[in-house]
Amino acid sequence: MLTVHVRVSDAATGQPTPVRLRLVDAAGICRMPFGRLAEFATGPGEHVGGQVRLGNSAFAYIDGVCEVQLPPGPVHVEVSKGPEYLPVCREVVLGPGKIALRLSIERALDWRSRGWYAGDARAHELSPHAARLEGAAEGLDVVNLLAGEQPPQADRPGAFVNLLAFSGTRPALEGSPCIVVNTCNTHPVLGTVALLNCHRIVFPLRFGGPDRVDDWSVADWCDQCHRKKGLVVWPDLPRLTAEHPQGEALAALLLGKIDAFEICRLGDAQSTALADWYRLLACGRRLPLMGASGKDRNTVALGAVRTYARLEPQHGFSYGAWIESVRAGRTFVTDGPLLAFAVNGHEPGSVLSLAGEGATVRIQAESRSMTPFARLECVYNGVVVAAGETVGDGTAAMIEADVPISSSGWLAARCLRDGNDSAVRAHTSPVYVEMEGRPLRPEADTTAPLLDVLDRTLVWIQREASCPKEQHRQQLMQTLQAAREELLRCG
Repeated sequence: MLTVHVRVSDAATGQPTPVRLRLVDAAGICRMPFGRLAEFATGPGEHVGGQVRLGNSAFAYIDGVCEVQLPPGPVHVEVSKGPEYLPVCREVVLGPGKIALRLSIERALDWRSRGWYAGDARAHELSPHAARLEGAAEGLDVVNLLAGEQPPQADRPGAFVNLLAFSGTRPALEGSPCIVVNTCNTHPVLGTVALLNCHRIVFPLRFGGPDRVDDWSVADWCDQCHRKKGLVVWPDLPRLTAEHPQGEALAALLLGKIDAFEICRLGDAQSTALADWYRLLACGRRLPLMGASGKDRNTVALGAVRTYARLEPQHGFSYGAWIESVRAGRTFVTDGPLLAFAVNGHEPGSVLSLAGEGATVRIQAESRSMTPFARLECVYNGVVVAAGETVGDGTAAMIEADVPISSSGWLAARCLRDGNDSAVRAHTSPVYVEMEGRPLRPEADTTAPLLDVLDRTLVWIQREASCPKEQHRQQLMQTLQAAREELLRCG
């Protein structure tokens, strides 16, 4: 066995750069760098950080250099650095006595030059130092690391995770990427919200549940976050289901208290997250899309699904500027393909006012990727109105088309993995259209499932909520009833 010094450099600078690395010898054994384990924990919250297992393949995160024991002979090498870099996948041969391995990785797509900065909207359990290493290796500019409260279990007491690292509006560590620790606030029935860019912690982090009272509300969390100029996100945890209605979080969204809708599963034909988002857009909600890995274990790559937010040209990069770009809706989410989209020259988040009937808009969309995809589409109120097939090796597509607009609504671009229109790999936030005299009116079957969630939550508040005072129960019911009236009004 040889102790080999490995260095991976950025081709543009010649300097070492953080990457995700895999080395496999001729016997098929994955060789981990010093300081990484060949076998490591993969359960939720178990020693998260520094390495990852994706499928059957184990990878190490390195800061650009490492040492590893390798036998002489062929070694299979895999190196990656997010969706803008060409992955390295090749075989090298270590001759007897060779103690250095020099590799380079090249950026092939540069969305940052267009003003786009990539971030992970939500990760858990990582330390800030581990998040910085993994974020840099995955090509991220921002990592939102969320502190939270773990409830007690039969075999362990409750705990606060990462709360002492809370940084709010500032990076928790110097250097790139920007690691910011904020909070995830949870009620087991009423809902969960991620509170970003808050200069102070919004307590309590958790209320309700067995042996605890229902003396707070999701709406209170949202209002406190907004008073601190923060951003409220509805995380992609089980929601809008019979088991996990998150009814007050839905009510807060309908009342304009939630700023963005998170999705952390793309390319899954069984995922309902995009369908739920489409339903809310159909009800007239202007709701930017955010992407997150939801990482809480060593089987999820940080940034596996990520948010690209476009900063205004006059602003330099900062966490606050990135957050405000998300609030404005200048975003797309992706697990790889990169998107650009405009309607009459207006980017996602814009509101386009049209006068009279029979209007036509010009749409332009582009997608580029390091890995193949099937098709680029533009959707109007959820219906495909234009499509572009990929060209060459299946990693690029474009659309330029004139689309007739018959009513108010929204337009967006999305990238598909294959012919199944549920297998979405990337999606922009909408450009909203306001047509004079033709407001968006959702159908009854669009609003009915949302009304059902609100009604079931109202019944739970009336019959089961453990409110210490009747005033708390009445406040919760008023929020749900106001949201119900708002939903009926838009229908």
